[in-house]
Amino acid sequence: MSRLLSADFAKLKKNKFFWICMIGMFLFGIFIAVMDYISTRQYGDYEAQITNVLFIYALTVAILIPAFVSLFVGTEYSDGTIRNKMIIGHTRTCIYLSNFIVCSIAGLGFCLSYIIGVIVAGLPLYTIDTGILESTVILVLCSFVMSIAFTALYVLTAMLCQNKALTAVINILTAFCLLVISLYITSRLSQPEVYPGFGLNTETGKVEMAEDVPNPSYLRGTEREVYQFFNDFLPTGQAVNITQAGGTAQSPGLLAAYSASIIIVSTGVGMFVFKKKDIK
Repeated sequence: MSRLLSADFAKLKKNKFFWICMIGMFLFGIFIAVMDYISTRQYGDYEAQITNVLFIYALTVAILIPAFVSLFVGTEYSDGTIRNKMIIGHTRTCIYLSNFIVCSIAGLGFCLSYIIGVIVAGLPLYTIDTGILESTVILVLCSFVMSIAFTALYVLTAMLCQNKALTAVINILTAFCLLVISLYITSRLSQPEVYPGFGLNTETGKVEMAEDVPNPSYLRGTEREVYQFFNDFLPTGQAVNITQAGGTAQSPGLLAAYSASIIIVSTGVGMFVFKKKDIK
């Protein structure tokens, strides 16, 4: 297993797309931090806090990881590397786990590259709210587990589909579909329970405040609980929540637990099916 990991990490170091993503995320972090600071100086509608932009990577890696995993693992099939690994004696379990571990490290690298970029550009510009420092660190760790959950899902597809192009299409389409679903769920959950009521005073001719009007789109009861569950469970839902949290989020431990369950189930199913798969 150690020799297999060494070989896969050596391949990762030579992977051009990996380094493009790493550099791109670092520069993206700098760009976002600077542009947000300029915006606060121009419009001044909110305080310049580094946590305003620190978690944007959570949504970015939701699209970046499936693209990287598809190309990295897909090359194993197109180059015949997986078959060669089996011929020289590596077990299918070790092959699967090695690809999963290396891709997970790559995904975490993308997250860290963005964070470092934001910190490098943001520390001289932003104020640091030490009151939410602990919750920010917890949320960053939670996002790392979320990143690994993304990787587990897409490694599952990549290891079971031998066509690199088809793998890329499936993974990227899945990522966008999950993201659209999560954005829809978030928008439904964020609906206000009531709207402010207004009425026209016939005597004065002025519009005055009236009784609040119930919002028919507001989710209640079991329906709201179901929506909330999928919002917390889906990795893309977590990405949206973490991005919007700004250093604070409700139940980060629950989000991490859901991500851990996705990692365990996806990896377990993937290894089970891969063991029985006919490698061409």
